[in-house]
Amino acid sequence: MPKTLYLANPYGFSEQQRQLLLPPIVQQLETLGATVWEPFSRNNQVDFSAPDWAYQVAQADVRDVQDSDGLFAIVNGTPPDEGVMVELGIAIALQKAIFLFRDDFRRCTDSANYPLNLMLFAGLPQTGWEGYFYTTVAEISSPQKALYQWLNA
Repeated sequence: MPKTLYLANPYGFSEQQRQLLLPPIVQQLETLGATVWEPFSRNNQVDFSAPDWAYQVAQADVRDVQDSDGLFAIVNGTPPDEGVMVELGIAIALQKAIFLFRDDFRRCTDSANYPLNLMLFAGLPQTGWEGYFYTTVAEISSPQKALYQWLNA
């Protein structure tokens, strides 16, 4: 049975990003054999005219993070999107498999070891965390990286 990956990302807020940036990432993950749960496409069932739509979306996303096998988080920005950070925190607390993607060259940290706030790496191994950190779309399918190995374990 394929493993499910929750794709934590901010790209659904922009039509251009949803159409141009998201599909290559989803395609790479699916090509590796993952079932991808992309929150913006999964929340289509929410009635956005209802007064509590935001709460419903948040609860659906929390359930999906809980029910997924792992989380692939797009952590671009300085700082990265706060919703993605909350989803990542939930996944860390639940000890899910975590993979981070950042093709943003800007650094956002006080640490010389990590390109982002050190807490984002709390769910990764201390040694070899680089195997869980992706900087290009093409790198997602690399057999030398942790996602490939996790999906094929």
